[in-house]
Order: sequence, then structure tokens, then C-alpha cells
Amino acid sequence: MADAVLHKAVDLAREVAVELAEDPADVGDYLGAVEEADRLVSHRFANLARGYHGWEWTVTVARVPRGRTVTVNEAALLPGAEAILAKPWVPWADRLRPGDVGPGDVLPFRPDDPRLVPGWKSTGDPELDAVAIDELALARERILSPEGREQAAQRWYRGARGPTSAGSLASEAACATCGFLVPLQGSLGQVFGVCGNEWSPDDGKVVSLDHGCGAHSETDVAAVTEWPPPDPIVDDEAVEIVVAGHATPVEVVPDVVDVSHAADVPEEPAEPVAAVFDVPADEPAEPVAAVLDVPADEPAEPVAAVFDVPADEPEPPAEEPEEPTLP
Repeated sequence: MADAVLHKAVDLAREVAVELAEDPADVGDYLGAVEEADRLVSHRFANLARGYHGWEWTVTVARVPRGRTVTVNEAALLPGAEAILAKPWVPWADRLRPGDVGPGDVLPFRPDDPRLVPGWKSTGDPELDAVAIDELALARERILSPEGREQAAQRWYRGARGPTSAGSLASEAACATCGFLVPLQGSLGQVFGVCGNEWSPDDGKVVSLDHGCGAHSETDVAAVTEWPPPDPIVDDEAVEIVVAGHATPVEVVPDVVDVSHAADVPEEPAEPVAAVFDVPADEPAEPVAAVLDVPADEPAEPVAAVFDVPADEPEPPAEEPEEPTLP
């Protein structure tokens, strides 16, 4: 059952709200009352002050059992349903995320970090100490625990340098076959390595062996051009001499004769045309049969017939003049 005495104390609650506000005009309309507990009621008024949209002036009143006198318990400016509030406060150690540490920032020491375990301490055994300290580099205060290695492996493999990234899916070969991969020691080396290619977007970063990128050492790209291939150019003036089998090479005599040293060469008398056939000019020509490989027993036409020149016929003897007859 509502407390009628406390619910009727609206004027008292407004006076307290106006007194609490810096400007009486900041107290707006009455918004209602909320029953907090027995004989405890809160009256709410709208806030009109700038910068506090949705906040409400709240005045809580109370009375003693069987009493009729209303007293003010507390008054405050509280956020309403439409009030703009800041995010809940989170401690600094809890709200810090990977990647937030910048230059000059220092993380607090965590003695109970589950990702770390105590490092190797010298046992006095030279063989054990040599393996643990020299080969495995375990001579540190703390080293990665199995849980820490598992978290790192899952984070690396599922990240941007694992097999499911966009660049890895578009690549033609995996990092396991790349010459720029630097292997890791220990169990992590079975799945990961470090990229050592300056042209790769993953240079200097840990990559999975089944990761990939376009800077692989063993891949190539075909030349792509939008220009059509040119027509072949054929040089009609150049002649290529091809020697087939054991044929005797043919000496090519250039058409152009260098006449710069022609003055140094003594002139030789030209031979008559008959020298072409190696026949003296004052001897009759050999029959054509010798040239055409015609048997010797067949008469051959004179050479003059080859040139369609009529052969020299003997001139008829000159007629002697008749002596005159005397009468």
C-alpha cells in the first residue's frame, strides 16, 4: 500500500531540488514518485540544465512509524533512462589490450603469469647445462610455459600470417618452399618460421609454413601487355647460308666491290670472248657436241649456229673477163 503522507510531499521535494540547483529554472516538471521501501519515497523532477540531458532531480523523503512529519533523507541529480553516461570504469590492468603499449610505456610485473615458468638453473652437470644453456637458451629467469607456447601458436596461426589470410589464399606457393624462410628452433619450428624477404609484406615477421605471398623465391609471373604482338620483319636483302650435312661451304661474293684500293691493282688486258670457251681466236670452234655431252660419232653443228650467225661461206671465184674475138 502506498504511503499517502510521503506521496503528498511534492512541494517539499521541489523546494529542496530548487535549493540544490544553481538556477531555479533548471528544475523542470514533476516526473513522479518511486516507492523505495517502507516509509521511504523518492520524488523525481526533470533537469533542464545544459549538458545533463536525461538526468533527474531526485529528492528522497521519509517518516518514522506512526508519524505524520515528513523529513528529507537525501537529494541528488541522478541519471534517468535517457541519460548519457560514460562506460563502466575498468581497472587499467584489465582494460589494456595487445597493441596498446607504445614507445615509453611499461607493463607492470606479473609474478604469477601463467604463460611463464622458471628458467633453467645450472645443475653442475656439464652435458645438461650445455644443452639447456648453449643450445636451447634456457638460462633466463623465466621462459615460455607450454600454455604460453600454445597461446602463441594459436594466435600466430589464426592471424594475418597464417594460411587463411587473403594474401596466402591468393599465393601460388607456400612459405615452406621459399628460400627466404628462416626456420625456428624447438616445437614452434615445426609450424612457423621468420620471413627474410624485404619485398614481402611479412618481412621480419613470424609466418606459418603453409602461409604464402607474392614474393616467393621460386614463383614467376608471365609478362602481361595490352599491346598486340608486332608483325615479323623479314629482310629480303639478307641471305643466310645454311650448310646441310658435309656440304662444302659456299663463299658468298658481295655485290658491292670496294674500289678504294683499285688504283693499287695493275690493270690486266681483257681477253677476247673466245677465252670464255678456252678456244684460240684464230682456230675454229669446237663442236657443240662436246659441250652438250653428245657422242663424238654424231656430227655437231658449228658454234656459229648457237648464236644464229650464218657460217662463213666461201666466196665464188671471180669471173674472168672474156677476151674479145677478132673478126
